[in-house]
Amino acid sequence: MPTYTPPLRDMHFVLHELLGVVERLRPLPAHAELDVDTVNAVLEEAGRFAADVVQPLNAVGDAQGCTLNRADHSVTTPAGFAAAYAQYVAGGWPALAADPAHGGQGLPHTLNLCLYEMLNSASQAWAMYPGLSHGAYECLHAHGTPDQQATYLPPLAQGTWTGTMCLTEPHCGTDLGLLRTRAEPQADGTYRLTGEKIFISAGEHDLADNIVHLVLARLPDAPAGTKGISLFVVPKWCPTAEGKLGVRNAIRCTALEHKMGIHGNATCQMVLDGAVGTLVGEPHRGLAAMFVMMNGARLFVGNQSLGLTEVAYQNAVAYARERQQMRAPGGAQCPQQPADPILVHPDVRKMLLTARAYAEGGRALMLYAGLRQDVSLSHPDAEERQAALDELALLTPIVKAFLTDNGWLATSQCVQVFGGHGYIREWGMEQFLRDARINMIYEGTNTIQSLDLLGRKVLGDGGRKLQSLGRQISAFIDTHGVREDLQDFITPLAQLTRQVTQLTTEIGLKSVGQPAWVGAVAVDYLRVVGHLVFAYLFARMAQVALDAQRTQAERGQPADPFYAAKLHTARFYVTKLLPETAGLIRSAHSGAAPLMAMDAALF
Repeated sequence: MPTYTPPLRDMHFVLHELLGVVERLRPLPAHAELDVDTVNAVLEEAGRFAADVVQPLNAVGDAQGCTLNRADHSVTTPAGFAAAYAQYVAGGWPALAADPAHGGQGLPHTLNLCLYEMLNSASQAWAMYPGLSHGAYECLHAHGTPDQQATYLPPLAQGTWTGTMCLTEPHCGTDLGLLRTRAEPQADGTYRLTGEKIFISAGEHDLADNIVHLVLARLPDAPAGTKGISLFVVPKWCPTAEGKLGVRNAIRCTALEHKMGIHGNATCQMVLDGAVGTLVGEPHRGLAAMFVMMNGARLFVGNQSLGLTEVAYQNAVAYARERQQMRAPGGAQCPQQPADPILVHPDVRKMLLTARAYAEGGRALMLYAGLRQDVSLSHPDAEERQAALDELALLTPIVKAFLTDNGWLATSQCVQVFGGHGYIREWGMEQFLRDARINMIYEGTNTIQSLDLLGRKVLGDGGRKLQSLGRQISAFIDTHGVREDLQDFITPLAQLTRQVTQLTTEIGLKSVGQPAWVGAVAVDYLRVVGHLVFAYLFARMAQVALDAQRTQAERGQPADPFYAAKLHTARFYVTKLLPETAGLIRSAHSGAAPLMAMDAALF
């Protein structure tokens, strides 16, 4: 059975040594009392909860799945899930990053991302139940009426109620302009919603007292397409004026999806039959409000694959240390044993280092994005908030797509380390791979993320957001480019920065009058920019590690092996993984013709 150890040392490194989150956030009034000891204490307790309470449920959830009672439409989660959630609520974890005005603890979103990385390593399926609630909370916090906020935010922050997002319908997925669910206005100011939704994660379960559904629907006078979509809050149980549970609403789970992975999470088909809802935000502007939840969910999904990458790596390393197979290329490393451990073999090391690099790079990117989110929400200066929001908008599709692509590659490599044992359930590795596959699909497929990055976030604003990131990278290169010990990292970073600028300019010019060009190159482009961000963060991590080693040597302190390992991983990344960009750039240069020239009848 798999095991899991929370990567607290690397989290400390990224939070405190790389990003300096306490120093960056304490000037913000919302986090004026934040300190390192509090951050570390939260991380330690979160890790203990994830490893001791949630992780033992992962295999159980995968084997048992969820059960639908067709008579009353209730769903029973796997054994132990509800009890673990009760402990989660009792520990105050749902309130970690929620607004104190609504019963939250007001801690940074950056710290909340660490909590969820560990929960996702422990059990992605379990973590989805509380994870979606945070997005519903943020959406209502940003766009809900005062009455909606008073009714729904406190129980969502406390975790006694959970949340969902109801977008997809049987006939439409990403193209939400096709949705048919309708909302009829009532004399009392409420609406009656009728329609069908599918693929609703945590749409029905036995963990919480109430489930708050955020539902996209059309008003009777709605224009066609996405401009005619409104957002409604539709609770499972209609709250009374006192905030208590009232009558059962007409939204029910009619079926559970039978899935490749995440069996422990209830993925529901939901039917609304005149369900009571209230409007969130303005009529016909539901997508603008829902994007608060959708963008949060995209960061959450990237975090899911980060968690799976970490736990798969940990177990693959443990196996490679023990499994004996053949001798090392240069001769026996363990002559007293009949064979050497497979950790001595170069390709096994390559697979392990790939997973390790994608975990460490992913963690740095995830927490860097979390810090920008905190600044965008709490900085007293409007320009600083906007700059952080712009950078977060640029990074969100990269976090979602690049980290989930990497997670799929890493978990697959870790299965390969186990050989035949990785393919059978006893070792638990194949579950990580199956669970990881959905992350590339939901909350907007990775192609949708690529189109969003290139079409909206880069070309859509004339490259302004990308240029801002480029200036940060160039400033780092200018400051540290003279350092001989950083040339392994600075040189490829500078080269890729120039290549991204050239590629972006070329795409911008060639896409004019050629609508297929952006769609043809977007996936390659996102992966190139993802590597650019990783290369920047690995260069920064290498600089921190080298400086720490120098300081320890000057003080006569023993060398900390953590920094040596960080530098080895960074060098592996820039020499073995970053060169992927050469092929991607060449592919992008080929444009749309190789894809679109073939007549459809020939497929």
